Amino acid sequence: MILVSACLAGCNCKYNGKNNNVDQIQELVKANKAITVCPEVLGGLPTPRHPAEIQVKNGEIYVINKVGEDLTNEFLKGAEKTLEIARDLMPSKIILKSKSPSCGFGTIYDGTFTGTLKEGNGLTADLLYKNGFNIEEI
Repeated sequence: MILVSACLAGCNCKYNGKNNNVDQIQELVKANKAITVCPEVLGGLPTPRHPAEIQVKNGEIYVINKVGEDLTNEFLKGAEKTLEIARDLMPSKIILKSKSPSCGFGTIYDGTFTGTLKEGNGLTADLLYKNGFNIEEI
């Protein structure tokens, strides 16, 4: 079994109410070979919502949306719930949406809302990786 970001399977759960559908991912879900998760929705965030990015202040990591609201707790809650699902499912791999403050793995937006990328992981991807899960991103 594979765990995948819900937006990659065509679920309209992105911040803008849309998705990042990848036909191959959607086919895996339809064939019952993959299960979808959206950490941001699991954390209690609505769809649509303002875009959010990770910022570091005084060495602490925060997730702040474009209007300045601190959503760190919601993102952490979604990451923890996703980890619980992964522990129950024990997927062979986890495929996540690139650049996301939840699911990005290796590269994320830099917190300035200018489209600039930096090295780093989203909160969910980082938690899953630190718990030994095999992460891939699309």
